[in-house]
Amino acid sequence: MQIYGNKIEITRLPSLPPSEVPSKAKVVWEKFSPQTKFERQLYHYGTFPEGFHWGVSSAAYQVEGGWNADGKEPSVWDTFTQKPGNIPNNDNGDVACDSYNKIDEDLHMLRALKVKTYRFSLSWSRIFPNGYKSSHNQKGDINGWENPEIINIFSEYCDFCYATFGDRVKFWITFNEPQTIAWSGYGLGQIPPNVKQPGDAPYKVAHNLLKAHAQAYHTYDEKYRASQGGLISISLNAEWTEPLDVNVPREVVAADRDLQFQLGWFAHPIFKNGDYPDVMKWQVGNKSKLQGLTDSRLPSFTDQDKAFIQGTADVFCINTYTTKVVRHVTSRLNIESYQTDLEKDNADGSENTAVNEQKAVAWGLRRLLNWLKEEYGDPEIYITENCVATDTAITVDDTDRIFFLKTYVDEALKAHNLDGVRVKGYIATSLMDSFEWLKGYTVGYGLHYVNFKDSNSSRPRTLKRSAHLYFDIMRNNGFPLPAEEEMLYGHFQEGFIWSTATAAYQVQSI
Repeated sequence: MQIYGNKIEITRLPSLPPSEVPSKAKVVWEKFSPQTKFERQLYHYGTFPEGFHWGVSSAAYQVEGGWNADGKEPSVWDTFTQKPGNIPNNDNGDVACDSYNKIDEDLHMLRALKVKTYRFSLSWSRIFPNGYKSSHNQKGDINGWENPEIINIFSEYCDFCYATFGDRVKFWITFNEPQTIAWSGYGLGQIPPNVKQPGDAPYKVAHNLLKAHAQAYHTYDEKYRASQGGLISISLNAEWTEPLDVNVPREVVAADRDLQFQLGWFAHPIFKNGDYPDVMKWQVGNKSKLQGLTDSRLPSFTDQDKAFIQGTADVFCINTYTTKVVRHVTSRLNIESYQTDLEKDNADGSENTAVNEQKAVAWGLRRLLNWLKEEYGDPEIYITENCVATDTAITVDDTDRIFFLKTYVDEALKAHNLDGVRVKGYIATSLMDSFEWLKGYTVGYGLHYVNFKDSNSSRPRTLKRSAHLYFDIMRNNGFPLPAEEEMLYGHFQEGFIWSTATAAYQVQSI
């Protein structure tokens, strides 16, 4: 609706043609919608196959500290968090878990857990202080991911990392949550570089991220794969979305649109045809036209770009924490934003966590994994981030995380054993409590408690109860049926008396 003086003009985008109703998504929703709450919560006993990849994770800025040690230059997160008022309690990652100096302690925790996989990140500004392979007379600030020049700069960085660490690292992830980088960093402006241009900046940034990812993939494929034998992918993020009513087409379309805008934005070009989802091109293109723009706010790929991007991931990596219910709304056209035309609410059975927007909804994980199978041609899937935040008042008795791990891992097991989804690995987030981005040290995700208030700043680590549970899950490769749950088969001895019974008052009428 547009208002011109005293005249009101209602402008709506035309409905998607029937052929565009998302059949793949509807398959999943129709498959699970008949489930009762009781059926959803039934526990499944079973195990993953041998060779399943169990692991834990961390991220460089969240755990390393040593923000200016040994020639490291500030990253955008260093600059952002060191400014008073940006993070609760003025927390920052200057010391964090002090993993830069406590690598032996971290390795001890990993060995004690006996994990097969440790997912960690490399600090670009620690390896290349100014971002470039050679920093002589180079300017570090080029407007970040908005500038296409960064594609080749990132490629140089990746090339160096492959050459330097590829004899030991056999699983590479180019970007973690590119949707968060594009939308929260350049749309909402919540995280560095804090650009608030929701109309077009996220699309430009995503365009460059996809090209940079593809370039990094091809560099590995052409120069290192034959000798190093590793895998390379990208970790995408999504929350599962349920339509408010699976029997109402526009609610189904809205829920699928949400999945395409948050996950298909990157997955569709990489795992399907090298291009953005049709619903994105249609939605943004039509809105741009109605907003009086000559070109779509969503950039387009050339045929050469599409061929270069398509197929640039060996496996599908997904980060997920929660589930939402989506309903269709008609939004105002004068808001140029990536995120419009739908409304989200908490899903049935949502359990509160220390992060309000990440309520625990275990049953959504199974459905998300099924959707990935249907939408992207049955890829091998690694869950590269999944766990729950608890308040820092909770130290080692983290019963919420125990419940989370039991239920979420079991939903992944159901997807694998009951639905045929090719789940190959599960990474619990995280190895230890750490600097949690905009939350600072007010919440923790770790399997180990870290005392950030220690007077000696030694950041001591303590094993939580959830770590014991996760150790057992990994050791058992899932949830084998316990002896007390097994059915007992046999016979009573000869002469056993079988009978029935009544009681006079219960059956007599006089």
